[in-house]
Amino acid sequence: MKKPESPDSEVLYSALAWLGAGKEVTLVTVAQTWGSSPRPLGSLAAITRCGQIAGSVSGGCVEDDLIAKIQSNGKTVTTPETVSYGVTADQAGNFGLPCGGRLLLILEKLTDAEVIENILIRIENRQQIIRRLCLKTGKTTLLPAPPAAQRLCYSGWKIEKLFGSKWRLLVIGANQLSRYVAQIALTLDYEVIVCDPREKYLSSWQTAGVQLDSRMPDDAVATLADDQYSIVITLTHDPKLDDMALMTALDSRAFYVGALGSRQTNEQRRERLATLGVSKAGIARLHGPVGLPIGSRSPAEIAVAIMAELVACQQGVRLSANGSPP
Repeated sequence: MKKPESPDSEVLYSALAWLGAGKEVTLVTVAQTWGSSPRPLGSLAAITRCGQIAGSVSGGCVEDDLIAKIQSNGKTVTTPETVSYGVTADQAGNFGLPCGGRLLLILEKLTDAEVIENILIRIENRQQIIRRLCLKTGKTTLLPAPPAAQRLCYSGWKIEKLFGSKWRLLVIGANQLSRYVAQIALTLDYEVIVCDPREKYLSSWQTAGVQLDSRMPDDAVATLADDQYSIVITLTHDPKLDDMALMTALDSRAFYVGALGSRQTNEQRRERLATLGVSKAGIARLHGPVGLPIGSRSPAEIAVAIMAELVACQQGVRLSANGSPP
């Protein structure tokens, strides 16, 4: 099984290895937050009885106390427990939670390695799945993830956590705008790949954390972006390269396909794509001009507009022509 690079999968791989070594493992999940929280809902940590830890639920504020609680608990916990931090001003100060922040955590003893393996296989295959934990019984159930599923749902009797591969952003063209787009996308936890067959452009790339691909754009799209969690954006300013990528992407399963350029440029692009054999349904999927109409002019501003539109689409927010909800 290939080890994917994501915070959730790293925690699960560590937990799986510890279970395989016969260690007792507690999985901790951030179920609710109030005020300023250092970690988002659904964040995970796995902790062994001997004090090993993978992941984080507070950025380091409460982990030492969690380890102490787990080590001091002499009995085997068979049902999940809830633990709150930062309820009082004294606790917030003691645990270093910022600005009166508060956390509600779910602690559960992991016993079923097969469920963890199943989740990791789904992540590796770029699929999404929901793990439901019954807080009354400790029973776990794996459920199919609907489109635009929430990262985490918590109620009095259950917690449902979404697991899956990262959104994959394939950017065609290694230029200044691509660097700004990549930097924002990385902060939003996207997997970012920049494709450019032009050596002089690709060799000057400096942004860390980005996978570089020197194949022709259509080959890169066919290999890397043919699923519902993939995004393709063309930014080369070279119609030959952009059109190669778009011809493949618009008839693929990619979630979002966008192209840089003015309205006139994109109308001409649509006409070209039609003569190249792209279907009407495929052309209708094209987001062009890519990005929200926020008056952006500089590369950094255009990158903000592009990433804002991606976030809106992923959250299922329908936008009108002026960029606001209809």
